[in-house]
Amino acid sequence: MQTAVDAGDAATLLAAVPAGRRVALVDPRFVGHVHALRLGLTDPRFPAATVPGALTARPEARGALLRALHRTTAAVGAGAPVVEPDADPAPEDRTVPGRIAVALEAEGTAVQRPALGSLVAAVPTDPEQRAAAEAGLASVDDEAVRLRNAVKAHDGFFTTYCISPYSRYIARWCARRNLTPNQVTTASLITALIAAGAAATGTRGGYVAAGILLLVSFVLDCTDGQLARYSLQYSTMGAWLDATFDRAKEYAYYAGLAIGAVRGGDDVWVLALGAMVLQACRHVVDFSFNEANHDAVANTSPTAALSDKLDNVGWTVWVRRMIVLPIGERWAMIAVLTALTTPRIVFYALLVGCSLAACYTTAGRLLRSLTRRADRTDRAARALADLADSGPLAQAVAAVAPGLRGAFTAPAVALLGTLVMIGGALFLPYGSPLTVAAAAVYVVLSGLAVARPLKGALDWLVPPFFRAAEYVTILVLAARSDVPHAVPAAFGLVSAVAYHHYDTVYRIRGGTGAPPQWLVRTIGGHEGRTALVVVLAAVLTHTSGFTTALTALAVAVALVVLVESIRFWVSSSAPAVHDEGELA
Repeated sequence: MQTAVDAGDAATLLAAVPAGRRVALVDPRFVGHVHALRLGLTDPRFPAATVPGALTARPEARGALLRALHRTTAAVGAGAPVVEPDADPAPEDRTVPGRIAVALEAEGTAVQRPALGSLVAAVPTDPEQRAAAEAGLASVDDEAVRLRNAVKAHDGFFTTYCISPYSRYIARWCARRNLTPNQVTTASLITALIAAGAAATGTRGGYVAAGILLLVSFVLDCTDGQLARYSLQYSTMGAWLDATFDRAKEYAYYAGLAIGAVRGGDDVWVLALGAMVLQACRHVVDFSFNEANHDAVANTSPTAALSDKLDNVGWTVWVRRMIVLPIGERWAMIAVLTALTTPRIVFYALLVGCSLAACYTTAGRLLRSLTRRADRTDRAARALADLADSGPLAQAVAAVAPGLRGAFTAPAVALLGTLVMIGGALFLPYGSPLTVAAAAVYVVLSGLAVARPLKGALDWLVPPFFRAAEYVTILVLAARSDVPHAVPAAFGLVSAVAYHHYDTVYRIRGGTGAPPQWLVRTIGGHEGRTALVVVLAAVLTHTSGFTTALTALAVAVALVVLVESIRFWVSSSAPAVHDEGELA
């Protein structure tokens, strides 16, 4: 920390700081809570941020900061106004950090202004103002506010009332011992994997231990985000770990339950894979709808208006959050049923609960889409095209096919292709050339569905239809093959492909775009993988070679996707974020 005698001296001191370091300006008259300064000066997600009396800039905003400081110093020295003549600057914008923040924004540099709530941050100019600021400082418990803000604002009922009341204190304990959110996230993953191992024993004691450990893993899963918010340790790597480990934990636990059931004489692999497919399809509905409406212009949906009104009625908020079976309620249900019942009952409950939740959320999204008047942007269309995961076959069809017109043509064609593919896998003779023909029709219809930009009111349904077609086809063919271990191999393949699809979502959310096209082409796209599995089923009918082929395909997809994904997230220049997660 260094003290500058004036703004010019501050510019000189800042220029001497190594370029790769964050810098901050704090008015010496500042009065406020430590956590107010922490919010304004240490959050790594923003290039520049300010609270009354303080301003920070990360390395990427250092140049703009120095230019703004020089301009402000020159303007003050010349007696020129720092803001427009008709502007009425807030008191904090009359301080040196405040004037610099205004100048940065005038240049085009975004400056984050965190909401402080009851926290005090002020620059008093007379004894009366100082006394008022100090009184406010004494009346608010800084640490209590910090703990309260560590908890995610919009969470499920179980998490809010059964986990967060004590997990926030675990987060503080971790912060005081310099543990990082990534370490807690990793501990949560390890605990869940141990839980899966306990479930795989197939014993009652193992199931009880698995249920307890799954709940412990969820407590740690909540703690990592609370630790990130408590200590402002947001990171790109943390966002990736938090997003992907949740799926890894849930899928590993499903596999553990299936293995344990087989040891007890009950093969539930089909149910395990069905639960995973249903959950993945639920998520892609959420992701696609949100991306389609990320920056939509105008929203006059009466459904959305009704939802906003219900948000002001306390009990309806909790009921609506519980209906969608969010991760807290879902894991609590899984843990309790694992300890008290059998894996088959666990999966039945999951399939029923997630199906009802999927119907509820999808119906609401359909109503919003049909009753709103909004123009979808090029960004939304690009995001939906990336989420569609079209490979070289569909892209080739789209390149030569005339664009189909009509408000609902794209989702209708995608739905038709999905029904043709799933219907062929379900009802045609197993291994029949007709199933291969159905796959060829699916490829053509997949290309037609994406031949035009996905800007229609229901075009966000295209990616979910493709996910359902691919995942369900793999499930059905593996189940109908009657080949030993074919369904577990299919479980591995769907897990690898689902990871790729979740990775695509979180890259788009981070503003870095979808995975590179060479990756999508290498792993075939959804239509290429679906057609390949259909051909393998036809060629390797009722032989162990089908299991071997599915396993090899799963390993190949996993290796390519994981290597590229890890390379991207470890070396990514994506902005530091911490995923808040979806309720579902």
